[in-house]
Amino acid sequence: MSIVELIRGALMRKPALTVLAAAVVATLTPISASATSGRLDWGACPEDVAKPGLECATLDVPLDYRDPGGQTITIAISRLASTNPEKRRGVLLTNSGGPGGTGLDFPAALRDLGMPQDVLESYDVIGMDPRGVGHSTPVTCDLTLAEQPTNIPMYGRDPAAVEEEAERVAAVAEKCGSSPTAPLLPHITTANTARDMDRVREALGEQAVSYFGISYGTYLGSVYTAMFPQRSDRFLIDSATGPDGWDSEFSRSFGQGFEDRFPDFAEFAAANPEYGLGETPEQVAAKYFELAARLDETPSPDGYNGQAFRFATFASLYFDRELPRLAETWHALDTGTPVPAPDSSAVAAAAPADNYQASQLHVICNDSDWPEDVRTYQRNVEVDRFRHPMFGAAGANITPCAFWPSEPVEPQVEITDEGPSNVLIIQNLRDPATPLAGARKLREAFGDRARMVTADQGGHLAYLFLDDQCVHRIATNFLVNGERPGHDLACAKP
Repeated sequence: MSIVELIRGALMRKPALTVLAAAVVATLTPISASATSGRLDWGACPEDVAKPGLECATLDVPLDYRDPGGQTITIAISRLASTNPEKRRGVLLTNSGGPGGTGLDFPAALRDLGMPQDVLESYDVIGMDPRGVGHSTPVTCDLTLAEQPTNIPMYGRDPAAVEEEAERVAAVAEKCGSSPTAPLLPHITTANTARDMDRVREALGEQAVSYFGISYGTYLGSVYTAMFPQRSDRFLIDSATGPDGWDSEFSRSFGQGFEDRFPDFAEFAAANPEYGLGETPEQVAAKYFELAARLDETPSPDGYNGQAFRFATFASLYFDRELPRLAETWHALDTGTPVPAPDSSAVAAAAPADNYQASQLHVICNDSDWPEDVRTYQRNVEVDRFRHPMFGAAGANITPCAFWPSEPVEPQVEITDEGPSNVLIIQNLRDPATPLAGARKLREAFGDRARMVTADQGGHLAYLFLDDQCVHRIATNFLVNGERPGHDLACAKP
């Protein structure tokens, strides 16, 4: 796999399953039915997301909620109706993560992943392409593939490398500020997406909604239930970013997440001597530093330098199913043989080619106030290189948010303990992307509103995505019956 293929795969990876003022108010691929004032007319879904049982509609919402009678944008939503209307208790809004992840096909994907029949009977499961994404009014930065930054910063070898990266990401931010959808730019935020969700609730005719969100979707759900606590029913959030979303400190947490998760890969590689990466986990860890240093000096014929090697390792730690391919990649780089090609297939997209990355940048950079001084990132990279030597100098590196052409239009939503006790957080102990430390902070912020269940397993995402029956049972019981543990609970290793 060449470095170009590696970056392309990272940019196109969808969380969980696989990301002209007048012109931008319409979706690129119209959906057959829409609503502007409270009634949804369900119809066929766009061809690229059509699944059995799934129906779609659109809803017009304010671009700027401070001007509710002004310009509107379109939100695309989907519904997987309850399979037993007599048992239906309401709606379950969902979010597939990102930010920037599409969500129209997510209800059907959850069904296909094995969402229990009791849950599918209890709810109409609702999907949504958030504002700026996919079949909703999409944003673009007009970036070519070569211009797109990865969603995880690249490893900063030294202050000069941070300065070089700053020049590259500054150009990205400038293009976002001058793109055809630049008038939308300040309004693509988590808080506004939460407001859109409440408009969806209203259009569905529901007094309150339940929610299931994964990864970044945990922050969106937390913001919604903080803004609209009395309109929140049962909120299940899986693999939590923490109470402040994806800000600069969350980005730095990738260094900790890498080190939390890496021992699982080290044990796998040591238990499979055919890869030749070491006979013990300690030897596998030493091999990581050896390969990174070697590739820093002399990139492989495939185009892997030290940065790409570290990035590929981090990206492959999300799911256990990726560990064999990661070991194969290490073996190839260690022996000088060709790196195995990735499993990939082209998917037709309704939105601009850079939509996943562009919409993600819009949300991340608009949600919080990022440091703007390059020297701050240089200092952080040096600190985190020693604090988390495997990947800290990547998480702390500079991003386009340092040069974002818009300041946040409103303060960040504060997650507090005010509201009903109706939140269940589930969290793997060794999650590289949303580390345990962030989930603990979110649990603390919610206070008695929340309970947290931890699972002694590695990787990203828990409910439905990994076969932990303890987590599965607790989460399903919460959604179906509203019951949670009376206190925080730790599920033993499966």
